[in-house]
Amino acid sequence: MGQRLSCRRQQRQNNALFAAIASGELEVVEAMLDNDVTDLEHATRHVSISPLHVAAANGRIEVLSLLLERNVKVDVLNRYKQTPLMLAVMHGKTGCAEKLIQAGANILMFDSLRGRTCLHYAAYFGHIDCLKAILSAARSTPVADSWGFSRFVNIRDGNGATPLHLAARQRRPECLHSLLDNGALVCASTGGHGFPGSTPLHLAARGGSMDCVRMLLAWGAERLKLDSSGRIPFTVALKHKHKGCAALLDPSSAAPLVWPSLLKFIGELNQETKALLEKTLLEANREREKTLLKEADKAPSPPNSESKNDDIVSDSEESNMEMCCICFDQVCTIEVRPCGHQMCAHCTLALCCHKKPDPAAACAAAPVCPFCRGAILQLVVPKIKFSSDTEVDSSPTKPRKSRKSNFSEGSSSFKSLSAMGSFERIAGHTSGKFDDAEKQ
Repeated sequence: MGQRLSCRRQQRQNNALFAAIASGELEVVEAMLDNDVTDLEHATRHVSISPLHVAAANGRIEVLSLLLERNVKVDVLNRYKQTPLMLAVMHGKTGCAEKLIQAGANILMFDSLRGRTCLHYAAYFGHIDCLKAILSAARSTPVADSWGFSRFVNIRDGNGATPLHLAARQRRPECLHSLLDNGALVCASTGGHGFPGSTPLHLAARGGSMDCVRMLLAWGAERLKLDSSGRIPFTVALKHKHKGCAALLDPSSAAPLVWPSLLKFIGELNQETKALLEKTLLEANREREKTLLKEADKAPSPPNSESKNDDIVSDSEESNMEMCCICFDQVCTIEVRPCGHQMCAHCTLALCCHKKPDPAAACAAAPVCPFCRGAILQLVVPKIKFSSDTEVDSSPTKPRKSRKSNFSEGSSSFKSLSAMGSFERIAGHTSGKFDDAEKQ
């Protein structure tokens, strides 16, 4: 009888402590712990959840810091073997997630529910800041030394799904992009994740996210890849009545431009130049989509949130920017190093994406500058010179309003590059020499 009353008393104390933690009442929590030092020990041994889980899930970073100072185990497990870091990530509490990582939380722990890590949960719930914090930590923690960063990014859950699979299935384009940018395998197949043998493109087609579909295609996802049932992503999109996605995935249509990630100087781009080129690539593929979506009797989907608030370069800025000598339509926004020649982002992509990179090739052949035929070692955003002798960057977030796109609808090359004579006239080289560059 006495033992039962003791258990009930302890349960009431735990409930009161958890309620104070959940509401962020730091002084109350501190007073309760100071009043009875055994409260924290008993509560931490609770069968289903610990005080640290409650603080992390509710984003109570001050209470969480207090508990960590009281030597609460940072990787304490609940009944599903989930850590406080996992719960912080599930609920998008970035501050608590970062605090737990700083305190030494293990980012490579798997739960017993689905065999997932905190990275899986960040991708699944679409909390991009949490995902970036985990990826940043993975580059400098013992995980990077024991597993390797690339292996961690492509870690599989109990059903064989990588974080990229989960982001694609849940329609999380921001997380999808971050994972791809950090080396996620775009054509990896699942094990038994409800849809065996599915690639991220299959799952994006199933979810109906056109942003995810176009992003995966731009990063080299295969439209003809089969799942375990022998279906290609196009068939999956049709089955779930996603006509827009099906139009982009139709293998009979022209292939989209693909980000040339295999080129060394592309992989070493600074963030500013990379953002500009990626944005241009997506815009180029949207031109191709117009015809496809019109045929599918569906209006093009609006640009994603990243491009909704883009500003247009002012007339004064545009007047100080040189026109591209290749297409004579866009202003020069990319500078080739070391030669210093400039061209627009559209023509730069035409030079790099003229053919889809061959994954089997040991090293993709780098294109050369179309003006001097010199090796391209680096691409940068050039400075804009004004009459006051000041210089500013040609910001990728402020593209010039194009009079007409240079990308061919239904083609993976540009209209401006369909006739290679324009390059020849400018560079002063024979067609035979440029044919070599075209093959690259």
